[in-house]
Amino acid sequence: MAFTLPELPYSYDALSPYMSKETLEFHHDKHHQAYVTNGNKLLEGTEFEGKPVEEVVKGAFGKNQGLFNNAGQHYNHIHFWQWMKPNGGGKPSGAVEKALVDSFGSLEAANAKFIEAGTTQFGSGWAWFAVKDGKVEVMKTANGESPLVQGAHPILGVDVWEHSYYIDYRNRRPDYLKAFVDNLVNWDHVDELYQAAVK
Repeated sequence: MAFTLPELPYSYDALSPYMSKETLEFHHDKHHQAYVTNGNKLLEGTEFEGKPVEEVVKGAFGKNQGLFNNAGQHYNHIHFWQWMKPNGGGKPSGAVEKALVDSFGSLEAANAKFIEAGTTQFGSGWAWFAVKDGKVEVMKTANGESPLVQGAHPILGVDVWEHSYYIDYRNRRPDYLKAFVDNLVNWDHVDELYQAAVK
């Protein structure tokens, strides 16, 4: 099962002004496409050919760095596009709201920890809400790594590679992260992933 670039679930200008059409065109059409193209080349002739992306990510971790880098970023971005929606952000509802309050004391505290993780991730990487041992934790990872290879289930991730925000925010990563949490997060998708993770 070769990697394929998913269509965006909204138009290129749908997340403006928090994420511009230009950013989405570069990020989706160029960067994500490159992970798909390179990942498919690196998959050829390996034991992972034809496997679902999650299996490739877990299997290549620590064994095949080039394949892992591209498969990891492909996996992360498949979800990244779904973790955002027009008129997103605000307050989550459903089971994930209770889980965040149980884990962090309040939604404000949960969001602050998430933003802090993204702000303090040195260089390229991601910040996450992930379910581990039934509880929601904040994690941060370098490059294309995700909680998937740390025995956890990612339920929300934000890309802090510069290509995800530099066109719109230049070096103001904290402003990008605040805009992501306040205006872009698709909490319905997060809740679905949370419920699947705790089943």
